[in-house]
Amino acid sequence: MSSSALVSTILTFAAIVGVGAALRATGLLKAEDARPLNVVIIYVGLPAFIFEAVRGAKLDGDVWRVVAVAWTVFAVMLALAWLLARIRTRDPKRRGALVLTAALGNTGYIGYPVTAALLGASAVPLAVFSDVFGTVFALVLVGLPIAARMGGKGARINIVRELLTFPAVLALAAGLLARFVAVPEVVTSGLEMLARLVAPLIMLSVGLALRPRSLARGAVDLGLVALVRLALAPMLAVLVGDALLSGDALRVATLQAGMPTMMLTLVVGERFGLDTDFIASAIFVTTVLSAITVPVVQSVIA
Repeated sequence: MSSSALVSTILTFAAIVGVGAALRATGLLKAEDARPLNVVIIYVGLPAFIFEAVRGAKLDGDVWRVVAVAWTVFAVMLALAWLLARIRTRDPKRRGALVLTAALGNTGYIGYPVTAALLGASAVPLAVFSDVFGTVFALVLVGLPIAARMGGKGARINIVRELLTFPAVLALAAGLLARFVAVPEVVTSGLEMLARLVAPLIMLSVGLALRPRSLARGAVDLGLVALVRLALAPMLAVLVGDALLSGDALRVATLQAGMPTMMLTLVVGERFGLDTDFIASAIFVTTVLSAITVPVVQSVIA
């Protein structure tokens, strides 16, 4: 995929965010209307995509090396984001929002389609494992406890239950088991149709949650999130990945590390009472800027 085509793909995602914002501005939809969209994405679209990607994939040792790179990048970016959050604000809701948006990338909703477009379908399983065993596990094991501690709702969590009931994890397990049985074509065709819903629906959801005034109020913090998420994280992935990976595996690890802010952080923020205005702004800003940063990083490792 050429750099221009990649930029076009990411800008298309950003444009759909704008559609969601326009629907909210005109009163046709409200911010709370994003919740049913999120339910469809998390429990239907994304599991369908993961199941199909894993079911027929060729898996080798690169899978776990890509996951190792993902965790290394996450750990370093989390520590850096935590330090920046402590320096920037005393508000725990904003602090938690800043940490999550800087440390967790959108390795599923954008990572999957961008990987498929840039590297082909054969590279998608690497992206899936990086997302599920890397980002999703990081979200559940580390992100949720941080959100519960920093949020204003005093919610409690059961990490084991959260992990074992997370739709992406269940879809991955089902996909691995389905490798040993024949799945009817009518089922696979339906799953493919459902999987295609993921990207546009999540972009609409972000647009509904976006508050333009929050962009100006949080400009400095948003700049820090973008720096960590889009520049420092992929640079670290290149350094670490170069010692462990090569070819498409290195590209996938770097691509996933440089994804914009994870969109599920908005769902987590709403659940635990974090600063959702800031989270929505971070998702929008990093998604738009990734149209520049992703091609640049990929050109470096070409």
